[in-house]
Amino acid sequence: MGLDEDSLEYHRTDPPGKIEISTTKPTNTQRDLSLAYSPGVAAPCLEIDDDETDAYSYTAKGNLVGVVSNGSAVLGLGDIGAQASKPVMEGKGVLFKRFADIDVFDIELDEADPDKLVEAVKMMEPTFGGINLEDIKAPECFTVEERLREEIDIPVFHDDQHGTAIISGAALLNAADIAGKDLEDLEIAFSGAGASAIATARFYVSLGCKKENITMCDSSGIITEERARRGEVNEYKQQFARDVPEGDLADAMEGADVFVGLSIGGIVSEEMVQSMASDPIVFAMANPDPEIDYEVAKEARDDTVIMATGRSDYPNQVNNVLGFPFIFRGALDVRATEINEDMKVACAEALAELARQDVPDAVVKAYGDDPIQYGPDYIIPKPVDPRVLFRVAPSIAEAAMESGAARTEIDLEEYEEQLEARLGKSREMMRVVLNKAKSDPQTVALAEGENEKMIRAAYQIQEQGIALPILIGDEDEIKGTAANLGLDFEPTVADPSIGDYEEYADRLHELRSRKGITRSEAGELIEHDTNYFGSVMVERGDADALLTGLSHHYPSALRPPLQVIGTDEDVDYAAGVYMLAFKNRVIFVADATVNQSPDKDVLAEVTKQTGKLARRFNVEPRAALLSYSNFGSVNNEATRKPRKAAAMLQDDPEIDFPVDGEMQADTAVVEDILEGTYGFSELDEPANVLVFPNLESGNIGYKLLQRLGGADAIGPMLVGMDKPVHVLQRGDEVKDIVNLAGVAVVDAQQE
Repeated sequence: MGLDEDSLEYHRTDPPGKIEISTTKPTNTQRDLSLAYSPGVAAPCLEIDDDETDAYSYTAKGNLVGVVSNGSAVLGLGDIGAQASKPVMEGKGVLFKRFADIDVFDIELDEADPDKLVEAVKMMEPTFGGINLEDIKAPECFTVEERLREEIDIPVFHDDQHGTAIISGAALLNAADIAGKDLEDLEIAFSGAGASAIATARFYVSLGCKKENITMCDSSGIITEERARRGEVNEYKQQFARDVPEGDLADAMEGADVFVGLSIGGIVSEEMVQSMASDPIVFAMANPDPEIDYEVAKEARDDTVIMATGRSDYPNQVNNVLGFPFIFRGALDVRATEINEDMKVACAEALAELARQDVPDAVVKAYGDDPIQYGPDYIIPKPVDPRVLFRVAPSIAEAAMESGAARTEIDLEEYEEQLEARLGKSREMMRVVLNKAKSDPQTVALAEGENEKMIRAAYQIQEQGIALPILIGDEDEIKGTAANLGLDFEPTVADPSIGDYEEYADRLHELRSRKGITRSEAGELIEHDTNYFGSVMVERGDADALLTGLSHHYPSALRPPLQVIGTDEDVDYAAGVYMLAFKNRVIFVADATVNQSPDKDVLAEVTKQTGKLARRFNVEPRAALLSYSNFGSVNNEATRKPRKAAAMLQDDPEIDFPVDGEMQADTAVVEDILEGTYGFSELDEPANVLVFPNLESGNIGYKLLQRLGGADAIGPMLVGMDKPVHVLQRGDEVKDIVNLAGVAVVDAQQE
């Protein structure tokens, strides 16, 4: 089946299309419906009648964008009309929701007259918080946008004009930096003089390029003052008419530092690229075929050609999805009246800065696991990079407030946390822990310090102020890897092979001499096993916490800290806990990694320690000890263990949170079952701490919840140790290491 047939099947599968409306408030009871509609709905109507800005408080207006088109210039398809453009506009709505959690109504208007288009959109102003104009042909698109910006009081943004301008502008900032050229000195040749090209040229001037250095070509050649005098170019092209001899695109490109293609494929030759200035910047953005093939342009010269296209199968894709969702997110959240030039510049600068930073593992994996590092082949972030939301939206909001476009002021630090919450509960919960960690950073030892992921994690941990990381391993190798990765930091390294760590060996021998370890063996372990080294470092107090396990099986990574550090003074058993974050709830699952066949004492201890962990995430624990029976419905050795553990905890004066069991999993988490059938339970709300009866069920349970329930998993977090220790899973990503470092710091703060 070809791509076209695949796409048709994708769109026609029930329900047809790509979007739907869903409710955001309960609608289960008569009272719910009376609040949602008549008679309760009268109250917010009257409030809005009194003050129209209350529409942002009582309705979805503040998170609703209208994607408006007449289908007169659909990318790659031309003037296909309003109805045929609907799949594209629905697709735009998908991108708004996927990347920035913005709701969309797509509006296809069967109208070519720009005056009537303006009037139609004006009449919809009360519905929307912003308007995204899409696929309206030039020059009408200029008229429509300019008039709407003047005549309505919500942001209006024509993505076809400004999207490419902003994203390619970010690429230009970094390309010029890599090429060692100043923006004001760049000679720029444009192929194309439509809406996108004119908006892009205007925006480059806003970034610092000089208008007099821009040579623009349309299908008839260079736009010159002479052609303008002859009336051959419209008013929008005239602003880039130059007092130069007439010529074609080849003439315009000769000696140019930058080529910007927003025209048609295949019109630039290898010789034209060879005629450009040293280390040229080539943005061939025609789709699906660029003005010159990527490989041809790169091989045309011996020096560096920094190239971008509109295609996803080459480096440096200029993709508008890096802009419009996040621009509108920031604009909506400060109730902006417009999207002005300051906000667009802020977007480009934020994107350019983000491309200079270390790239998350998830992004690298999405692009085939090839290294991604700032340089000629990586000058703009990838569209799937989740950090774009946290960098661009706050930059837009800040620019709106500073430029006077915002109706409301927001706290930018709090705003970033709100954006985290939009991407999922797990990010919101981790933000709680990371903020606690940053308030009092502790020293965290990172075993396996020569591992690239550990080095990248150390950089992020230090850069974000989460902890003071110590990488354990060969100092030269660690520092060399950091330099090769382009990480701008001086790592703190503990190198067992060159440091004076005889006291570490003595201490390990002292702790394990009656367990068969000789003094010489202790010295070997300290010098060659970073897990033992790190465990002694923490046990002695030279570091506050330890992370290990990235390249070891869990049991072998856990053994050294258990032997050296051991469990807390009042604790006999450690346990592994996962935090599972669903859309609207968080559940802590234990034990999933350590105790194979726990008895009642182990189950009680695991429950107690998991409750303490939940509170570090600002979650008040409600614990359920799980079984296949409910409160004695089956009576055997297996069901008695969780039942007795629950009774022990209920009688323990130190336990100040509700605990009950034994109970089935659905009884523990479904409110109707818990309250309806088992109203006598100690739990008055569904449990958020689930203690499984053995390791097998715990491991199976958390993985099913994660995979089938769509939960984000954080962990395993090790509880019950005398000093903070966390054992990573093999293959964990850098963000997992950073998150567990934050948990370890909060553990150490508690200590």
